[in-house]
Amino acid sequence: MQRPKKVSGLRLNTGLWEMEKAFPGQAFPLGAVHEFISHAKEDAAATNGFIAALISQLVNKGTTLWVSNKRTIFPPALNAFGIEPERIIFIDLWRQKDVLWAIEEALKCDAVSTVIGELSELSFTESRRLQLAVEQSRVTGFIHRYNPKIENVTACVSRWNIKPIISETYGIPGTGFPRWNVQLLKVRNGKPGSWQIECSAGQFRYINRQAFTDTEIQKRKAG
Repeated sequence: MQRPKKVSGLRLNTGLWEMEKAFPGQAFPLGAVHEFISHAKEDAAATNGFIAALISQLVNKGTTLWVSNKRTIFPPALNAFGIEPERIIFIDLWRQKDVLWAIEEALKCDAVSTVIGELSELSFTESRRLQLAVEQSRVTGFIHRYNPKIENVTACVSRWNIKPIISETYGIPGTGFPRWNVQLLKVRNGKPGSWQIECSAGQFRYINRQAFTDTEIQKRKAG
């Protein structure tokens, strides 16, 4: 069976110029491992949503694997981010060491484009092995550490913290687009930062606080 050709020259376009300026070369680093840390369940859900929005451009470029032993993503929810869940291979394992092994092996495979791994603990040595794997294969990895015991130093090129913020519903409950407070805590050869972002129709955009304030004023006047 012939392997699919590895996509080269691919650039992930977030549409967020201010955020992209934080990265080396002003482009989201592909062929690297990114680390996300969350503690509360709502933060884990927000983190998975943000990751899904990021990988939506990569899913159609090659095979995507989602590896975990306690999966926190509800696959049909991926449709909200423009991803057909059947395009992702979900691998559910019992033990964390098996999850880590599967992630590392997947990151070594140049037939894969993206790997998302959910686990809690990741040592520096383990993260170094993952980073060395993608330097050869050019696969992009996203490690979501839910409720780790310690936020230790890792070899991942970036560390993120994502928290949900209240959506604009315009008076109709359940109609708002997902919004996040996005913190880039560290990035190799780049500059950390913090942004408030909404994902609408598969596209990122910054939240215009003043615009929404004016909207609320108009609502109150009309009421």
